[in-house]
Amino acid sequence: MSNEAVKQTQIKPGSGSMGATATTTTATTTGTITLTLPDGSARDYDAGTTGQDVAESIAKSLAKAAVAIEVDGKRLDLSRPLTNGGQTRIIKREDPEGLELIRHDAAHVMAQAVQELYPGTQVTIGPAIENGFYYDFGRKEPFTTDDLAAIEKRMHEIVDRGAPFVREEWDRNEAIAYFKGVGEMFKAELIEDLPEAETISIYSQGEWKDLCRGPHMPTTAHVGHAFKLMSVAGAYWRGDSTKAMLNRIYGTAWRTEKELNAYLTQLEEAEKRDHRKLGREMDLFHFQDEAPGQVFWHPNGWTVYTALMDYMRKKVQKHDYVEVNTPQLLDARFWKASGHWDKYRENMFVFQDEETSEHPFALKPMSCPGNAQLYNYGLKSYRDLPLRMAEFGRVFRQEPSGARHGLMRVQAFTQDDAHIFCTDEQLENEVVAMCDLVKEVYTDLGMADDITVNFSTRPDQRIGSDEDWDRAEGALRKVLDRIGMKWVLNPGDGAFYAPKLDFILTDAIGRQWQCGTVQVDMNMPTRLDMSFVGEDGERHRPHMIHRAILGSVERFIGVMIEHYAGKFPLWLAPVQCVVATITDEADDYAKDALKALREAGLRAEIDTRNEKINYKVREHSVNKVPVLFVVGAREAESRSVAIRRLGEKDQPVMDLETAIADLKDRCRAPC
Repeated sequence: MSNEAVKQTQIKPGSGSMGATATTTTATTTGTITLTLPDGSARDYDAGTTGQDVAESIAKSLAKAAVAIEVDGKRLDLSRPLTNGGQTRIIKREDPEGLELIRHDAAHVMAQAVQELYPGTQVTIGPAIENGFYYDFGRKEPFTTDDLAAIEKRMHEIVDRGAPFVREEWDRNEAIAYFKGVGEMFKAELIEDLPEAETISIYSQGEWKDLCRGPHMPTTAHVGHAFKLMSVAGAYWRGDSTKAMLNRIYGTAWRTEKELNAYLTQLEEAEKRDHRKLGREMDLFHFQDEAPGQVFWHPNGWTVYTALMDYMRKKVQKHDYVEVNTPQLLDARFWKASGHWDKYRENMFVFQDEETSEHPFALKPMSCPGNAQLYNYGLKSYRDLPLRMAEFGRVFRQEPSGARHGLMRVQAFTQDDAHIFCTDEQLENEVVAMCDLVKEVYTDLGMADDITVNFSTRPDQRIGSDEDWDRAEGALRKVLDRIGMKWVLNPGDGAFYAPKLDFILTDAIGRQWQCGTVQVDMNMPTRLDMSFVGEDGERHRPHMIHRAILGSVERFIGVMIEHYAGKFPLWLAPVQCVVATITDEADDYAKDALKALREAGLRAEIDTRNEKINYKVREHSVNKVPVLFVVGAREAESRSVAIRRLGEKDQPVMDLETAIADLKDRCRAPC
């Protein structure tokens, strides 16, 4: 279950072995309800029929696999009497919703295990989260990683007990009094803060009880044994630093041992590929507290950065973009006119000019208002459109310190923005062309094997008329029909000013990254009074399409470091070749080879240290140098090189001129 659900009504404080006396509330139901199944068929049942009864009426095999039921989008325990009909589906353990229930119930099992092993521990809140679950505990002595093995062992024992999850409804005031009486003060506080009309539901698993909205699977056995406790951390009660510090235990849970092992293997591989670790090893970049969320690029890292930017500049030029640049500090009046001031101000760095205090300024978090000012400078005709305007703009966004993560989330970065201004007739073709360009770039960068497009529609908080949103979303639907890419609907997740297509990449170890975006904006042209003179001599409103391919250049480099495990394609490698000597007799020849490499435009270094060649090879392999030219006395005499390529066993020998020509060809950028 989501954190948002926890904030609203989901309460999961465990109470240990309480043995409470409570009356189970059973709905009095009469009449008939109609359930419409996924295949479109409708079946009538007596009101009060349970989800388990429904599953058994469909198929015995389905009843055996079932873990919950969903009626009109609301998930319920299989044991709950059904009082209303509607669209109905049985949730099985192997379904995505089943996996969420496994993690939900695993959190409850962990809470029970903790209270059995450490009496007096209070249980607070613990949701299912991506890839697992966590639970926050109130305990004077912090948990350590050494405690996890014992807790995990007890969890397996609880799963083996196979105790049913049984739901009860308690009177609100009695529940508060009860939990205070057994020392569960966090739990009592949560109940007190719930709306008066909220149902207080208690779930039992054997003698142990927990306060929870549900639903749960039928028994603890349904959790299975494919779980593992991962780490411990501190967390403030209700996220408030003025309140009690709690102990948080994180775990992961899956449907099968195979899934669990695959996830743990992925974590191990991700740790090896961590861009922060590789950034240190390869001498690419670092961060300092004095410049929070901002990158100090080292020569090697800046080489990768500039090579990528050079590629992108050539790519957009080939697609008829003009490159522009706009100021980084703009008057708040720009941001108010664009709508950012009301919807995005908390993420902006705002400054007050002492001489003109009525006009604060802000560092730009995005380039669109500046590009709009460029468009508005001078009269535009329909003959000028489409106008494709690219800006590799430096932008600034306030990010909480806890959210920053190496290159993946920084406060100052370059965004490969572009804004296309076009007529209504040009709109669809322009968006299709953008999608083609996005795929072309990802193909060049070796990240196009598995792309998913998220179609994100209007959010609750937005600007503009429903009519404009309808038109923009309609245009994107037509584009999706044409581009032939895999896509999913992501309702309500559009930008506040536009629906969008977000491009999700899958890296070498199966992780997904949202990078590129295309947004059809019919609001900002109106707000910023943009126009063009049409063929009829009248003024018309252009469409404005926002486009990014890499997104944050810094973040994309971080993704590439992890995707390639630091082994960049030759054209991006910070050092493309090192000439390494076997003996000092070859030093002069090595210098000649280095000079020839550099004259050929290759990024090359030399290693004439008095070290064994195997030591040099290992060191340069750790630094992910893709090619070594190894030279000794024999190579110096024949003016040849022995070539060692990273990750390859073969060591071909070529004459120097041929080797350089071959390497230069291999290092050619895609564009």
